[in-house]
Amino acid sequence: MARFFVEPSQVNNGIITILGTDVHHISKVLRLKEGDLVEAADSTGNVYRTELQSVHVNSVELKILSTILSPSEPEVEVYLLQGLPKGEKIDFIIQKCTEIGVKKIIPITTERSIIKLTPEKGEKRLKRWQRIATEAAKQSGRGSVPEVYPVTEMGQALAMLPPDTVIIMPWEGEQVVSIKEVLTTLKPEGTFALVIGPEGGFAREEVALAQKAGAQVVSLGPRILRTETAGMVALALVLYELGDLGGCQIG
Repeated sequence: MARFFVEPSQVNNGIITILGTDVHHISKVLRLKEGDLVEAADSTGNVYRTELQSVHVNSVELKILSTILSPSEPEVEVYLLQGLPKGEKIDFIIQKCTEIGVKKIIPITTERSIIKLTPEKGEKRLKRWQRIATEAAKQSGRGSVPEVYPVTEMGQALAMLPPDTVIIMPWEGEQVVSIKEVLTTLKPEGTFALVIGPEGGFAREEVALAQKAGAQVVSLGPRILRTETAGMVALALVLYELGDLGGCQIG
């Protein structure tokens, strides 16, 4: 069954109004007709089973048949602060981390970041990244779409995190504390943040900056992982240890 994402404001009196590019996708690509069943999910975790009621030029109306809370959203929120890598690696990172269960993604600039985006390019990239997150959320049956932020300087991104966020920074220079040791002490509640370096990793001054912000610096293991691998591995470990990954599919 096709799934579409809507804002809560699009849900009124038992009717969901689909707008924008999804109208074309429903009517011209999927060629859905009145009476067809469609799923819709909003940003608050509600999933609606609906029946297509009417198709117009600029909108589609869905009649709500039933509503459930999405069983596919983690109970904890995990932010990914991802050092901006070269090329299109960030596209892959956004896609896969959305599938795994990330809540928000903040691409960050660091001392060793190679890519520098102009404001115009940054705006275009942001639209592309959010589109990738939306498509990955649809494919993986997510109940909401992770928000992708504009490229942000690392210190500013750390300051944007909610109070009491548990911040974890994997770093190849850490040889004492493992991510496993840290995760076994955590409770499956609240907000978590993973801070991942770009190619070349973090400078020592950046590690110190993160520690000053409350980050726990950890090792991911005996091998050095590429930037596009490290975030996915760390995210999967966090969600597994906190009870989200590794169980049976619900629903």
